[in-house]
Amino acid sequence: MWKDREAKVTRYNKAGKEVQNIQKDNQGQKLYSEPHYITENINGDICASNIDFYDGAVVVVNKSGHHRFSYTGQGSEFWPCGICTDVLGHILVCDDNSSSVHLLDQDGGFMSVILSKQQGIKRPRGVSVDNENNLGVGQWITNTVTVYKYLQ
Repeated sequence: MWKDREAKVTRYNKAGKEVQNIQKDNQGQKLYSEPHYITENINGDICASNIDFYDGAVVVVNKSGHHRFSYTGQGSEFWPCGICTDVLGHILVCDDNSSSVHLLDQDGGFMSVILSKQQGIKRPRGVSVDNENNLGVGQWITNTVTVYKYLQ
C-alpha cells in the first residue's frame, strides 16, 4: 500500500493483526514507491509489482522481509502489473507497457516471455495460475480474461 508518498508491504496474521511492515532494504533504501499487486511464493517470498512512473520492478523479499532481488524487465520501460506464482515457484508478471507476460525463476532469473502481442495479448493487468496449471490473463483494454494451458 502507499499513502502520502510512503509505500510499504504489510503482513497480517489470520486474525487480522499486523505482524510485519516491509519498507526498506538492508541499506535503508526504500524498496517500494507504488506497490500495486502482490503474491506469496511457495518458499515464503513476498513478490510485489512496483510501478514508479516509467521505472517499474518486481520487488521480492524473503519471509523475514529482507530484500532478495528486483527484476526490472527486459530492455524497455517495464510496467509490472498482475503477479502470481506457480507450483514450481516460478514468478509470472504482466508487463502492461509491452503487452506481455514474463516468466521468472524463484531467484529472479528471466526465463522467457510466455505471452505477447503476437499471441493477441493487449494490456494485461491480472494473471493467475489455477490448480490445473491453467494460466488466466485479465486484459484491461478488451475487458476479458483469456485462459491458456500453462504447464503440462
